[in-house]
Amino acid sequence: MHRHLVKSALVAGAALAVLSACGTGSGERTSEPRGTKAAVPAPPEKKPVKGLPGMPPVLDPEDVYAADRPGKLSPVVKDFPSRVYVPNTESDTVTVIDPKTYEVTETIRVGRQPQHVVPSWDLKTLWVNNNRGHTLTPIDPKTGKAGKDVEVHDPYNLYFTPNGRYAVVMASLDRELVFRDPHTMKVKKTVPVSCYGVNHADFSLDGRYFIVSCEFSGELLKVDTEKMEIVGQQRLPFEGAMPQDVKVSPDGKRFYIADMMAHGMWVLDGDTFTEPALMPTGKGCHGLYVGRDSREMYVTNRGEGTISVFDFTQGRLTKKWKLPDGGSPDMGGVSADGKVLWLSGRYDAEVYAVDTRTGIQLARIPVGSGPHGLAVYPQPGRYSLGHTGVFR
Repeated sequence: MHRHLVKSALVAGAALAVLSACGTGSGERTSEPRGTKAAVPAPPEKKPVKGLPGMPPVLDPEDVYAADRPGKLSPVVKDFPSRVYVPNTESDTVTVIDPKTYEVTETIRVGRQPQHVVPSWDLKTLWVNNNRGHTLTPIDPKTGKAGKDVEVHDPYNLYFTPNGRYAVVMASLDRELVFRDPHTMKVKKTVPVSCYGVNHADFSLDGRYFIVSCEFSGELLKVDTEKMEIVGQQRLPFEGAMPQDVKVSPDGKRFYIADMMAHGMWVLDGDTFTEPALMPTGKGCHGLYVGRDSREMYVTNRGEGTISVFDFTQGRLTKKWKLPDGGSPDMGGVSADGKVLWLSGRYDAEVYAVDTRTGIQLARIPVGSGPHGLAVYPQPGRYSLGHTGVFR
């Protein structure tokens, strides 16, 4: 009986509480405090990045590729015809492809051993790196016409500082980083290096340093952009390492370095520049290309004719695509809409077009001998850091 009375009292109390909360119906307010629900916390403000002096502001501190979204073309390039430019190292030509029809529209004669086609910082010029011809050939991407060659010694690869102040020539055999005027290409400063085969690079989120791969001695350099000085150097912990392409993660916390002899990517903390860890991808790991949504990166495995897909959020490889008839996928880029990955077939005198959603090969196009640093142009972005098209 006692238990029954307690239960009744509890029910009655609950009923009174409900009536009290509902009010009397006369419009009077109760004295119960309002706003008892927990407030939804505002998203934390993203701290602005203090970038290299003169560099365009970082759009998103958590995504260095925020300006590279599908179709987000700069006013500078919006009227340029969409083309794929393929430097053929052994034919001394650049093959031009219409990406809509997959047909070759033109073949441009250039200097000896063209290695890469490189968009200029201001997006107005494509520079063909004639490595053994010791010249750069400018191409007007609006007309497709080549201009007069500019003398530049040993231009294996070409980059631009994020503030547009300098071009940086990767003089591989000269063992130098040569800082030049980005328009005239006149030398401003020459930085000798003790490693062999300076090759590829990418810049930190704030643009204040960049990481360089040394292909022939298996080393990495860290370079202060503003001072134009080497501030770090290390040998990769793999016998016979041969580092190639370099890409920074969207959040700027890691650098990925392809290694064609270690058959994978090195994952490096660029700020601390401590010893990196190896992530196996496939035989002959060579080129690295970030997708338009900054979620995935396409990794070419030249020695086995495959493309690995790396997920930045998960920090792991999620897919591997095999070219149906084999091949040697090397350098390239992603189409402006993000739907097609274009790659040169270095040892097969051909170019591959691959669907970025399915990995299906869309086309296989014959080109000259030794196709290498292929550039898809135009692409989204406010400015170019060089190589085959690294945009911010």
